[in-house]
Amino acid sequence: MRYPIPESLREHVVDADNREVPVPRDAATIALVRDGDSGTGGGIEAYLMRRHSTMEFAAGMYVFPGGKVQDSDQLVDAWVGPPPEEWGERFGCDADTARGLVVAAVRETFEESGILLAGPDADSVVADTSAPKMQEARLNLEEGKYGFAEFLSRCGLVLRSDLVGGWSHWITPPFEPRRYDTRFFVAALPVGQVVGELPGEADRAEWMPLARVLEAVEAGKAQMLPPTVHTCRQLSQFTAADILAAAAEREIAPIEPRIVEVDGELFLDNFLEEW
Repeated sequence: MRYPIPESLREHVVDADNREVPVPRDAATIALVRDGDSGTGGGIEAYLMRRHSTMEFAAGMYVFPGGKVQDSDQLVDAWVGPPPEEWGERFGCDADTARGLVVAAVRETFEESGILLAGPDADSVVADTSAPKMQEARLNLEEGKYGFAEFLSRCGLVLRSDLVGGWSHWITPPFEPRRYDTRFFVAALPVGQVVGELPGEADRAEWMPLARVLEAVEAGKAQMLPPTVHTCRQLSQFTAADILAAAAEREIAPIEPRIVEVDGELFLDNFLEEW
């Protein structure tokens, strides 16, 4: 499948031969989903944020919660569910890298949405994150006042890696000035939790029916990078209740889009036959 190169990225394509190709940084993102109101025909929904137009990466794009792996993410050992070694096998990396990826996904989701995939033990999950203490912790984590390991310790919580599923692995194309080696995860909204205040990097965020989001992208009314569009298309075929089982069935291999020219127009394509 081919995707037109967004206008905001075309200048980087033109200048690519004059720049050193940056090494991609490890990053993680979670497609957080819930089932919409069946009465309105909305179908499965995802929590999507629109990044400020002034951001240096993916400006004006709708994205899932996510971000770079931090050094402190490696320190989390309050953990239940599949261990880092198992996640490493899933994503084709070592256990330390896998630990950082899972923690970054859960941490960034909490920072950016207020949804916390953690609980007091292996059989429970936080039911409400709207208390002032939790909302303050979101800001403290985002500002780097302490890491996720310290946050979990202060709250007496453990990360629930069994609440997330591995979905895909995308690497930013070489022409981009900022490159990320991103693992995509999926998770269903925990019962009782609701999203909090809008994160600083976004000017809009909401639960959006994926079928309607894709229609908006096709009509040019919303912008997404190809990995997000493709993930939304895949997730739209499932329900939130099925999403972890669907993730467990997937084979994950790195996807690094390339530029192709068709009839004088530039597109993003891929080395794989199917995305």
